[in-house]
Amino acid sequence: MDFKCLGCMVLFPIHILYYILKASVCLLQPSRRRTLTKEVVLITGGGRGIGRHLAQEFAKQGAKKVILWGRTEKCLKETCEEISQSGTECHYFLCDVANREEVYKQAKVVREKVGDVTILVNNAAVVHGKSLMDCDDDALLKSQHINTMGQFWTTKAFLPRMLELQHGHVVCINSILSQSPIPGAIDYCTSKASSLAFMESLTLGLLDCPGVGCTTVLPFHTNTEMFQGMRVRFPALFPPLKPETVAERTVDAVRTNTAYLYMPWTMHALVVLKSFMPQAALEEIHKFSGTYTCMNTFKGRT
Repeated sequence: MDFKCLGCMVLFPIHILYYILKASVCLLQPSRRRTLTKEVVLITGGGRGIGRHLAQEFAKQGAKKVILWGRTEKCLKETCEEISQSGTECHYFLCDVANREEVYKQAKVVREKVGDVTILVNNAAVVHGKSLMDCDDDALLKSQHINTMGQFWTTKAFLPRMLELQHGHVVCINSILSQSPIPGAIDYCTSKASSLAFMESLTLGLLDCPGVGCTTVLPFHTNTEMFQGMRVRFPALFPPLKPETVAERTVDAVRTNTAYLYMPWTMHALVVLKSFMPQAALEEIHKFSGTYTCMNTFKGRT
């Protein structure tokens, strides 16, 4: 072993410690929040649920333009009118993110009619709430195409221009279920785990790209139509998040260029515990907390 390799081995843990300390100091300091007055924000699944609240929050924080994508025109139109009445320019387009050709086509229309998208929020998602054997093949494919592949198509459609402008942000509304799956939502958990890997890779890949960043949001169960009927055993200890809270924290994370946002903060502990606890202990925790059966009463979006 030469001296250069030996030196690198000795310095490596010192570098790690330095960056941990540096990050800790940054956490204690107040974060600078960038203005959104020049930003053009596109939100997939923007007609209802978290997407609707995200549109409202971006408009509230001064975004120049808000663009909504989705599959249900009634919801998109209602949200668009609400945002427009608040004084923010808003547009909506029918687009199924699972359809690659449709995404590329509508992206071109957006650029021509509205302008360059500078903040892309991948929020569109579906969940069927069934076990593997009870879920039909088409439903399983639909989950993967919307929750995972849709991000590939939207990001490929808008990221090149962000890189060219050296200005942009890609946001993913993920879920803590990507790191702590539960029974009865195997399609959703799998697609969100893939989505998280996509964002982790993308975030690292953009480190040397000035002006372009990423934010991945991993919330606990959120009180929206999509997870209607889901029940946890101790709602007082683990209350469902309000969609407006998720929206507020997400927009703030974009403004502070935060790479990963766990909601609530206790989800950090869950991820750490899972990394070293034996499987038998994790199974008992799932049973005790009720996550083992929380999807038994699932109804979903009507």
